[in-house]
Amino acid sequence: MKRRDLIKAATLSATALATSGGSRPARGGETGQARCRSNAARLARREYGKTGVRLSIIGFPGLALSGLEPDRANRLVAQAVERGVNYFDVAPTYGNAEERLGPALEPYRKNVFLACKTTRRDAEPAAVELNRSLERLRSDYLDLYQLHAITNVGKDVDAAFAKGGAMEVLTAAKKEGRVRFLGFSAHSVEAALAAMDRYQFDSVLFPVNFACWYKNGFGPQIMNRAREKGVARLALKALARQEWPKDAPRRERYRKCWYQPITDLDEADLGLRFCLGQPVTAAVPPAAEFLFRPALDLAMDYAPLSPAQEQELKTLADKMNPIFPRAKTNSS
Repeated sequence: MKRRDLIKAATLSATALATSGGSRPARGGETGQARCRSNAARLARREYGKTGVRLSIIGFPGLALSGLEPDRANRLVAQAVERGVNYFDVAPTYGNAEERLGPALEPYRKNVFLACKTTRRDAEPAAVELNRSLERLRSDYLDLYQLHAITNVGKDVDAAFAKGGAMEVLTAAKKEGRVRFLGFSAHSVEAALAAMDRYQFDSVLFPVNFACWYKNGFGPQIMNRAREKGVARLALKALARQEWPKDAPRRERYRKCWYQPITDLDEADLGLRFCLGQPVTAAVPPAAEFLFRPALDLAMDYAPLSPAQEQELKTLADKMNPIFPRAKTNSS
C-alpha cells in the first residue's frame, strides 16, 4: 500500500476550494500530483430508507465547526453544500457547533437535511433541549431528531421509553411537524437492538468500521436487523483506525477524536469504501476539518472494494486494536 498523508491532502483540498470557488480538487499522489479517477462534479446520493429523501453519501460532521470563527464556519459549510453535501449532523453536546451551524446553514436550509440529537432521557429536559436546538439552528423544524449515544439498555433505552421519558417529546414533535423523522445513535449492539425492538425508528446511526467489523464482528448485527425492520442506516467511525496506542502521543490537531483516526490517505480510501460498500445511506466522517475534506474527496471517487483490497483490509484489521469490541447479547 502506498502511503499518502491525509493532512497534506486536506491542505491541497482546502487550497483548491479557496482558489476555485468550491470546484472539486484533483486527487493527490505521493508527491501531490493530480490523479483523478472520476469526473464527478457533485457527491453521489442514496435513498434514506423508503422516505423518498436522498442524502449525500458523506454527511457533514457539525462538531467540526466547534471553536471555529464564524467566517471560517460559513465558508466550510458553503463549500460542502456546493460540492453536493446535503446531510448535516450536529448535537447540543458539540460545544458551540449549533451556534455556528445555524447561521452558516440558514441560506441553504430548504435544500438540506438537518439532523440533531439529544442525550436527555427524561421528557422535560429533552423538550428544553429540542427548543434550544431549534433556536440555535435557526429553523422551525428538524429533518431528523435522534436519541444520542444510547449505550445501556436500562439507563438509556428503558429510561427514554418510560412514562415521562424523552420518547414522549420525540414522538410528539414528529406529530406536530417540528421533526420529520426519528432515529437514534448508538455504540452498543445490545442497546441498538433493544431500541429497534421498542419503536419503528426511521434510521439508526451506528459505527461501520472495517477493524471493528472484521476483527470483532461489531456491526453486521445492526445492519441486518435494521434492514429486516426497514430502518435506514447511517454510519459513524469509517475513518477511525483503533484505540490510541499507549506509546503514541495525542496531538492537538486530534483533540476532537477520542480514538486514533486514519491519517494515511490510501488507508482512508479503503476504510471509507468498506463503509460505503455496506447497506448504508451515508457516512459521517470524523469531526475535524482536515479529516472531513479528504473524506469528501475520496467519496467523489467511490467504488466498491475488490476482493484483493478486502483481503488487505482484513489483514490490516487483524493487527489493530479496534475501538469497539464484540458486544455480548442474546438478541443478535
